[in-house]
Amino acid sequence: MNSLWQQFTLSNLPLSQWRGGSYLYKLVGLLQTWRQGSWLLQWAEPIGALILATVFALAPFVSNALLGLLLIACGAFWVLLTLSDHTGTAKGASPQITPIHLLVLLYWAINVAATALSPVKLAAREGLVKLTLYLLFFTLLAKVLRSPRLRSWIIGIFLHTSLIVSVYGLRQYIFGDADALATWVDPTSDSAGLIRVYSYLGNPNLLAGYLIPAVSLSFAAIFNWQRWLPKALAIIMFVVNSVCLVLTYSRGGWIGFLACIFVFLVLLVYWYSVQLPPKWRPWAMPAMLVSSATVVLLAILFVEPIRDRVASIFVGREDSSNNFRINVWSAVIEMIRDRPIYGIGPGNDAFNKIYPLYQRPRFTALSAYSIFLEIAVETGFIGLLCFLWLLAVTFNQGMEQLKRLRELGNAQGFWLIAAIAAASGMLAHGLVDTVWYRPQVITLWWLMVGIIASFYVPSARISGS
Repeated sequence: MNSLWQQFTLSNLPLSQWRGGSYLYKLVGLLQTWRQGSWLLQWAEPIGALILATVFALAPFVSNALLGLLLIACGAFWVLLTLSDHTGTAKGASPQITPIHLLVLLYWAINVAATALSPVKLAAREGLVKLTLYLLFFTLLAKVLRSPRLRSWIIGIFLHTSLIVSVYGLRQYIFGDADALATWVDPTSDSAGLIRVYSYLGNPNLLAGYLIPAVSLSFAAIFNWQRWLPKALAIIMFVVNSVCLVLTYSRGGWIGFLACIFVFLVLLVYWYSVQLPPKWRPWAMPAMLVSSATVVLLAILFVEPIRDRVASIFVGREDSSNNFRINVWSAVIEMIRDRPIYGIGPGNDAFNKIYPLYQRPRFTALSAYSIFLEIAVETGFIGLLCFLWLLAVTFNQGMEQLKRLRELGNAQGFWLIAAIAAASGMLAHGLVDTVWYRPQVITLWWLMVGIIASFYVPSARISGS
């Protein structure tokens, strides 16, 4: 059974043999002679890190068009680095390709097929271009983040940016200057008077999706940053990001927040369990689960705004937001039923062309309000199954490398814990929302996947070490 799982997750895939027989991989290093004579490309990885850090530093504050230009720069720079790479085929070098890369490539190929078969090809083509930019962004991340120093630097840039975003969100709450749209809270509910902060992102649900990775990475920084002053800063970041996320009053964001913290604590217990006395180890996980459940239950019982928002999840169509989503989901399921194999093609432009043919009266929508339904409607069940396979491979690789880092006592493992936990939280949030597709959030999703991929070491090398 274990062997079957390893085959499914590509754990024992002989990537070195695949690279040796791949015509596409032979392009790697094509311009290495030119690179060896280039002074600028001696600093290739730091330059790539600077471009990536610029994306994370500017994402909450600038237009999507500018972010698109930065993503184009990331993709072009990755192509340049790959064609001029002189270490990819060297013995003992860090692997350029991981099982995660192969699934990402397969997912992109399925989206190409979905675009070719789309009933709205021009609109789907725009979605494919956006997806391609995000996937190239991931490949540059996975390459640059192999350096622990650059990994910590990029994460630090993002954490300082998220602190600015969260502080402004808290200011909105304290001074009450957050203008609310009627669609953010049901005006007939007990929560009608809530101030939902949105900071620089313009929407509380989008802000919640942005802050889930910030909470996870700032939590990890408490353990990873060594001196007391950085640790104190990490604690401040974690508290401020968490409070700001709660004050978005995004129910999907809360679900993602709880999933993120839960997974983080489980992995933290896993990390430290080997250091506990043998008689305490069986009780570590139950103690964590009971204490976490107690904190959540007390918050629901004794904090009235939280209690009201949580209660609204279970009232079905009586809440206007619930009713809206249910109507959208019903229409989207009909869209999937009509095109179950390859879907309508990727991107919100394709969705906006087809959805009006299925929508319920007065329930216009720009997306499916669920990333899993969105993937199914864009690429059919083939694309959805590939995405689920990608998730299985990604989380499996994360756990394999976490085990390795735990045995080595490498503190970089806390970044890996944070990436796994944040990815889990973003997926949980994505069950009921599609802010995941906004550039400010999707770039963070690929940052989490890139962090996991950057730790990859082939199984043969692990067993031989």
